[in-house]
Amino acid sequence: MTEEFQKLFATMMEQGQEMARMFNPGLESFNPSAFEKLFPTMSKDMMEMWFGKTFNREGLDARTRLLVTIAALTVLGAQAEAQLRLTIRHAIAAGATQREIAEVIFQMSMFGGVPAMTKALDIARSVFDENSGENT
Repeated sequence: MTEEFQKLFATMMEQGQEMARMFNPGLESFNPSAFEKLFPTMSKDMMEMWFGKTFNREGLDARTRLLVTIAALTVLGAQAEAQLRLTIRHAIAAGATQREIAEVIFQMSMFGGVPAMTKALDIARSVFDENSGENT
């Protein structure tokens, strides 16, 4: 690995760690060691997209990014149940309220259909129940 690439890699890893903390404020630490073996084979453009210009602090805040992700996962329907459950937990940790999460899911009924919305609401309700009514 060249010195220039090592510096680029270190910067991107720092940005990735910061983004992980923004997506889940409760995350104590982010250990990217599992990804380190993959990065040398990825193109500079891909790393720049993920950790550079695309995801940055000047863009959307973590709460908004997570609400947008909930919208996308709702449209995907039952195939994204585990991801939706995790994203709802992270959105709550980032400050989203139960009402905001429900509103996002309701809005997606136009795009993903009522069955997808109903499934997402059931998932959200179970996550809300886990949290014992916090962030209402």
